[in-house]
Amino acid sequence: MLRKAACLLPLLFVLAADAAEPPPAWAYGFKATMPPNATPAVVAAPGTVTPPLPDFPLLGLPGTDLKFTPAQIRDNFRPADWFPQDHPTMPDIVAKGKAPVVWACARCHYPNGKGRPENAGISGLPVDYFIAQMKAFRSGERKSADVRKPNTPMMISYAAGMTDEEIRAAAEYYGSMPWTQWIRVVETDRVPQTTLSAGMFLQVPGGADEPLGNRIIEVPEDADAVEVQRDPRIGFIAYVPFGSVKRGEVLVTTGGGKTAACSTCHGPDLRGMTLPEVGALPGLAGRSPSYLVRQLYDIQVGQRHGKRLELMKPVVANLSTDDMLAIAAYLASLPAR
Repeated sequence: MLRKAACLLPLLFVLAADAAEPPPAWAYGFKATMPPNATPAVVAAPGTVTPPLPDFPLLGLPGTDLKFTPAQIRDNFRPADWFPQDHPTMPDIVAKGKAPVVWACARCHYPNGKGRPENAGISGLPVDYFIAQMKAFRSGERKSADVRKPNTPMMISYAAGMTDEEIRAAAEYYGSMPWTQWIRVVETDRVPQTTLSAGMFLQVPGGADEPLGNRIIEVPEDADAVEVQRDPRIGFIAYVPFGSVKRGEVLVTTGGGKTAACSTCHGPDLRGMTLPEVGALPGLAGRSPSYLVRQLYDIQVGQRHGKRLELMKPVVANLSTDDMLAIAAYLASLPAR
């Protein structure tokens, strides 16, 4: 069946590069390239006690009368829900997780599923695709090329600790909310000076600027509201190099002689499509470019496997990391719906 689907792709793929480039550090939430002897990230054992966050002061946000303390905002098993009117009723696994092993999905991905550059936006994903990815984490078919990134071992641990019923409940909940605009793409050659917080780039208050180079840097529209209050209504700016959106358009729409047009499998509007041979495939339009580059690279170097990914392996085989950057810049610039 996969062979039949693969025939949809242009016969333009030749031998891939002899050696893969190193993981693009910026896409994985680092400033320095992963060294050959990098120490893999580990997940703390269940029940590990971490320094408590303060139960004061009460913090607020525009648009809601609710107030929460820092401890409540970052509670791993019942994180603050600032805008309950913005989403359906959360199943327990999303709202509370399953102590002491599985954090609430809403803790990292927000109740609305928008997520942040260091993890993933999961609202609007096809239910069967979501379930397949959780099972890939559980089985070891989905890993990270940059072993320093902690999200992946965390997800592997959570998937192992969830029942199939809990995974489906999360998939159906997040799949019920469409993906909407969340990222504003800006072409530039200089970006605000940034620091890192748990894999997310944040603007340095009062800082200067710095060269962007061959990177994409995603920062919140309001760093304090996102990092301190975890405001789920505030999206992100993706700074991309001049010309990358146009170059990405060529690669995405035609393949540019190096790959296949993304619409072949992800739909004419790049908002997802179902192929009989492999099932539902996710939308790409308006998604985080950092996340997209991580997935392209992980697939290229063999850190992601599965039925759907058999189609992707020849698609990414000849892409450089600069190609991946351009593809992600263009896809992120597209309207989400």
